[in-house]
Formats: sequence, C-alpha cells, structure tokens
Amino acid sequence: MDDGLIGGSGTLVSRVANDIRQRIAARTLAPGARLPSIRSFAKTMAASKSTIVEAYDRLVAEGVIQSRRGSGFYVAGRMPPLALAEIEPRPDRAIDPLWVSRSSLDASDGMAKPGCGWLPSSWMPEAGIRRALRALARRQDNSLTDYASPLGLKPLRQLLARRMAEHGVEVMPDQIMLTESGTQAVDLLCRFLIEPGDAVMVDDPCYFNFHALLKAHRAKIIGVPYTRNGPDPELFGKILSQHRPRLYITNSALHNPTGAVLSSVVAHRLLKLAEQHDLTIIEDDIFADFEHQPAPRLAAFDGLDRVIHIGSFSKSLSASIRCGFVATRREWIDGLVDLRIATSFGSGRIGSEVVLSMLKDGTYRKHMDSLRTRLARSMGDTIARLKPLGIVPWIQPRGGMFLWCKLPDGVDAARIAQLGLEEGIVFAPGNVFSQAQAAHSYMRFNVAQCNNPHIFEVLGRLVADQAASASS
Repeated sequence: MDDGLIGGSGTLVSRVANDIRQRIAARTLAPGARLPSIRSFAKTMAASKSTIVEAYDRLVAEGVIQSRRGSGFYVAGRMPPLALAEIEPRPDRAIDPLWVSRSSLDASDGMAKPGCGWLPSSWMPEAGIRRALRALARRQDNSLTDYASPLGLKPLRQLLARRMAEHGVEVMPDQIMLTESGTQAVDLLCRFLIEPGDAVMVDDPCYFNFHALLKAHRAKIIGVPYTRNGPDPELFGKILSQHRPRLYITNSALHNPTGAVLSSVVAHRLLKLAEQHDLTIIEDDIFADFEHQPAPRLAAFDGLDRVIHIGSFSKSLSASIRCGFVATRREWIDGLVDLRIATSFGSGRIGSEVVLSMLKDGTYRKHMDSLRTRLARSMGDTIARLKPLGIVPWIQPRGGMFLWCKLPDGVDAARIAQLGLEEGIVFAPGNVFSQAQAAHSYMRFNVAQCNNPHIFEVLGRLVADQAASASS
C-alpha cells in the first residue's frame, strides 16, 4: 500500500499525528499516558512501522509527546485546555453542532434562520411576559433579589407535578428540581451519573447539542438508528450488549430533529432492555406542549425508576427567561441538589416566578393553543414550498416546528449550509444531528422560521446547481 497518501488528501504521517493530538484533546490520553507501541499502532492505523515512527518523531519535536529510552512514548506536559472542536469524530468539521448553534445565536436580525431551533420572537407571548414581570415588580417581598430554595420555587414544582400527571407521569413535588434550562438539566445528570470514557447512547439522528455536551463530558457517544416509531429495538439491544452504555438520552414526544413519535410497543421493549442491562434513560420532554395528541412517555410506563424526565419552557415561552426542571427518583434528588449548588449555587427566582404566573393565569395555555394552530399552518406551507425543489419530508409530523427532509440525489446538505450562510441564511444540515455521519442528504427545517420567500429562492438555486453538477 502507499503510505504517502490517504483518500487523496494529506499524508498518512499527518493523519497519525492528528489522531494522537485529537486523543489528547479529548482527554482519552492524559499527561504521562503511554502511547501504543509502534507495532500495535501501525496495525491499528493500517500503516507501516516507519510511518508511525515518523509521526511520533514529529510529535516529539513539537513537544506534544516524549520519548523514554527503552520504554516507549508518553504524553508530555500539562493537560491542554479542552477543545471540543478537536474531539473526534471530525468528518464534517466545517459544519458541526457548535457551528450551527453559534451561527444561529450570532445571526443578525436580518438573517433568515430556517436551521435554528427556536420560534421567532414575534411568535412569543411578549405582552403576557411583560404583564407577569410588572406584577412581580410590584410585590413587596424578596422575589427580585433573593435566591430560591435549592429545589426551586415550590408552587411551580407543585404545578409541574400536576401537569406531568396529565401525561401519566406520577411524581411528587419533592422529586422535582428546577434548573435554568433543559441543557443544564442534562449537564447536571451527566455530572451525576457518568465518568469520562463511559458510553452514552443517543438517537441517530438526535438533537445536535447532545453531541456537543457529551463531548464536554468526555463520554463515548454511541448512536442508535431512529425509525418512525422510535429507536430500532433490535439494534438498541445489540448496542447495550456490546457497549454497555450507562445512559440513553432521547425525546419521546415530537423527536428532534425528525418529528417522529415513540410508539407504545417500542417504549415497552426499550424499558425491558433497559432493565436487563441496567440502563438509565434521560427523557427530554421539552416539546410536550407542542403536541396535539399526547404521545407515550417512557417515564409514565417506568414510574421514574430507570427514566429521568426533564423539560423546559425555553422553546415554548421564552429563551430569555430560563426555567427548566428534572423529575427523578427521590433518592437521587439530594445528590443533584448538591451538584446544582456546587456549580451554580442558587436557583434563579425571577424566571420561575414569571413561568408560574403565566401558567396560573391562563396566558400560557391560550398562547400554546394559538401556537399549535399557527405551527400546523406553517408546516403545510413549508412542505408545499419545498416540494417543487424536490425536497421531501421523511414523515409529516403530528405537530411541533421541525421537518426532517431528504434532499434530491447528489445534493450535500453541508455544502448547501456553507453556501447559504454566505447569502445570509442559516441552514441545519443532517450530519450535525448524526453520530454516524449518515445524514449528509438530509436537512432540518424550522417551519416557524420559513416564512421568508428568499429562503426558498436561494435554496432552490443551490439545490439545482448541486444536482446538475452531480449528474454531469
């Protein structure tokens, strides 16, 4: 074989050296750790021993590793700062989960964002939020200045318990801890339940920030293919047997990005497998209030034994008023509270008070009733606009804001995203959601952000150009 080139780009020596750098960045090789022997690493990389020697010599010259005569090669120096961008896999580094998030968050008001994961500001109940804030400001207590209790505002936890009961999830208020967001909830649970190097299973495709967050926790991420009824049960069982993951993170209702809904049959099979393999499941229910008809909840079938139920109001009410929650078994709450205090000390009270006020006075219910109708209309409009471009939904969701769509043959979603950004449009290409990088021909559309005709004009042109190039 030719050790000089790999896939037509870059030397194999560089590839070996980069592999070592990425392992160090990902903390899988710590300072002082012994590198694989030249013979074993040559076999792993399908390279000659001379290639490995040259790569190791290059890293020694850079000060990344050290050579110890008669002993081998070792990681040198102090641990470098954690760089999420350097952690494997890197097959699509130009457009990755952090790129999509930052492009959406940094986008100017004039940019179109069909790839972002939230509703337009004009769709939010701003008048109700202002009314709740004014009422809170008039109160003669310490709501504006003091910390909330470690578990969070009790009246809100009581109300959340009643709301979860409507979905069959029976939980007491003292089993609920408020958080700043759903992301913070997952972060705290990862700190509580896993160690660096532990395997964690996610859907493929799944919400892309799960990937970024798990990389920050230095977990080994395993993807399970997601079907129209939930994760593939047969492959789910095989992954449990082979990799023994500690956690599985998923959405049950209106799955992100596909919009699919977990079936009761699949839910029961997953819980049976979880019990057999001592698996804990984090069920992210952030889109619960977007449903027209409630889907099955793993937490309802499980009774919060192996399933941890989390949620947030960031997508439905306000991304600025941060309020989420964790519902779990009672014996885990104290440990989670301790972590919460250690990492952020107290719970933000203002956001909780505003959410409680809007839930109690009916503002939130009226807002969501109107929002579901508006989203259903936008869903139909977006599907109709995509159809002439040859872009087809994987399924037509029962509700929510997302469409997971197949692009025409020969069209690469990442390239569309790159070119779209140059024209002031943020798209969300499929591979940022896929651990296996198997969704290059898919794209997620936020139908609430698709009311600008310019999006479809640019998209149609880019798709046509790529399709023509692929066929020529």
